[in-house]
Amino acid sequence: MTIHVSTISTTTAGHGDRRATEQFGPKPLPENPRATPRDAVLEGLPPLGGFAACGLDGGPRNPCQARRFVAHTLHCWELPALVEDMSLVVSELVTNAVRHALVAEPQGTPPEYPLWLGLVRHPGHVVCSLADPSSDPPRQRDADAADVDGRGLELIGALSESWSWSLTEPRGKTVWASLALPGGG
Repeated sequence: MTIHVSTISTTTAGHGDRRATEQFGPKPLPENPRATPRDAVLEGLPPLGGFAACGLDGGPRNPCQARRFVAHTLHCWELPALVEDMSLVVSELVTNAVRHALVAEPQGTPPEYPLWLGLVRHPGHVVCSLADPSSDPPRQRDADAADVDGRGLELIGALSESWSWSLTEPRGKTVWASLALPGGG
């Protein structure tokens, strides 16, 4: 997993020893953002209020890594009330992509990070999006009461203001969901 945040954290990126600051440059966040004045932590964020992205390798640990990334990012943005719902939405998006969207590369080496998870903070809501290499649309299934899976998109629809998907160039798609900020702001 590799991480990019608009104001980069010095935390080791996922598994491996490359630090996000070594990959992306700008000044690091303090180790404890709560010990620093809010303005200092938010310095350097884009005008919409925040952006963070995380590259995932398509492995079975990705849903857990994505939940940790979401929790860390939302806590840094002082949005702890969104952590539970956003973590569940992102976990479903990533699980679906790992199970259904990763296909063998026709030639050559597969990309190091075939999945990219992004969070964008807007006034009033946070959008999470997951880009994957498949152009197949997400499919909602009719799950029976006894089924242990098949309810992911239904769950995403129930927790989010809206969700959708679009094809991306040169190939693949992005599935996104928008969750309202508590109190609208």
